Amino acid sequence: MRAAEKVIITTAITGSVNIPSQSPYLPLSADEVADAALEAIEAGSAIVHLHAREPDGRPTPDPDVFEKIVGRITDRTDAVINITTGGASSMTMDQRLAAALRLRPELASMNMGSMNFVYSGIADKVTEWKHDWEKPYVLNTYSHPFVNTFDAIEATLRTLGESGTRFEYECYDIGHLYSLAHFVDKGLAKPPLLIQGVFGVLGGIGADHANLEHMVRIADKLFGDDYTFSAFAAGREQLRFGTHSAWLGGHVRVGLEDSLWIGRGRLAESNAQQVRKIRAVIEDMGRPVATPADARAMLALRGKEAT
Repeated sequence: MRAAEKVIITTAITGSVNIPSQSPYLPLSADEVADAALEAIEAGSAIVHLHAREPDGRPTPDPDVFEKIVGRITDRTDAVINITTGGASSMTMDQRLAAALRLRPELASMNMGSMNFVYSGIADKVTEWKHDWEKPYVLNTYSHPFVNTFDAIEATLRTLGESGTRFEYECYDIGHLYSLAHFVDKGLAKPPLLIQGVFGVLGGIGADHANLEHMVRIADKLFGDDYTFSAFAAGREQLRFGTHSAWLGGHVRVGLEDSLWIGRGRLAESNAQQVRKIRAVIEDMGRPVATPADARAMLALRGKEAT
């Protein structure tokens, strides 16, 4: 692994998994998502990873909504924008790509394969539903996989890559590292690679710290110094995995997309609260936190002015 001199904090602001009935603090409207991103950036996040939602919280692929979010962020900061191409399993591939194709961000996420991506268990924990769409939405993931075929990955790497967008390669299992190696061999995934290890999603690799170290070992074998690593775990292990990743020389990701919590039994009241907490841990390790300019240099991004 290319050990980082400075730690990049990425904040995943709202995602498409968690639903309004779980937390009153989940950003929903375009203005709420943009405001939450700006607060996270002020707290120390160099990158913000963006999904969009309708005002009632329903995930949306609408490029107009993304454009409103991104415009407010870029007008006020120089943070790196990372737009999802994963969207939600209920969206078509064309829908999932629409915002990134219009806005051509410096970074876009890339799920490295089709998988069972199950969060139907949310329904077991919610006692009062705010919206009619929520329960069918989460239950649907038990019977409908997230699909990202090799031809879809290749097409995305080619079309977005032509505009200079680089990728955060989201790996939910060890096999996804080998899939990424395939696209490196084809010359479509170009170093320096940003590999995002994702743990604790039902259908992917478990949130076991031995799995994190194993993933880094396999990535070292496949990519040597041509990659840098970041990691997060969904749910209650979020901050522990961020700490472990930073300790190994990697980067971290936090945010309400991945966990609604700030401590045992305590809902996080903002994304910025999670950023401040992991930043304090990183700085206690004696490791500096990366600025957006640092992140661009480490990840070979083209720069805000070229976006």
